[in-house]
Amino acid sequence: MSATVVIPGDQKIFSMRELKSKGFSQYMVSKLVSEGKLVKLNKNYYENVEYHGEESDFYYTKAYAPKGVVCLLSAAVYYHLTTFIPDAINVAIPRKAKVSTMPDWPQMNVHYYTDDRHGLGITTVKEGKNEFQIYDMEKTIVDIVFYREKVGIEETKEILVTYLQKKDRNLNRLLKYAELMKCDKAMRQYLEVLV
Repeated sequence: MSATVVIPGDQKIFSMRELKSKGFSQYMVSKLVSEGKLVKLNKNYYENVEYHGEESDFYYTKAYAPKGVVCLLSAAVYYHLTTFIPDAINVAIPRKAKVSTMPDWPQMNVHYYTDDRHGLGITTVKEGKNEFQIYDMEKTIVDIVFYREKVGIEETKEILVTYLQKKDRNLNRLLKYAELMKCDKAMRQYLEVLV
């Protein structure tokens, strides 16, 4: 007589710790994997095949890069600042952090940030029971200007122009971040040309 184990259908990615806190033993988790209800992503995280909610590739960042923060073009897409669609999720992690395995899908580009750059402007987005970390809009802009050679000059310009048209922009925060990230000179040059 084995009871049917039900995984909550409102969460995409679970850590082993979360599953244990919901009363799932290691044996039950293994059984759910063999039944095809969970997919083992790595030693700590599982994907819920029975998930029925909004899909976002960003949910995978915590499984593969536990201290990962969605950044650069991926964050710009999230804030509707660009029409450019990157072919991989841009994720920032602290320089000393380790990333064990990367998925074939969704593809992730890992960017190693210094601790002060990594820790600034992080916001947590909660969508139902799912969540991910992303830089706020102003930190995203500062990073894009700082890494404009990597991002692309055309993309950088489009993102800045779109940002300046937004009603919820915060130029004071933008300039404060730019100063903290030693990028204020380049930022002011861009703003003088565009404003």
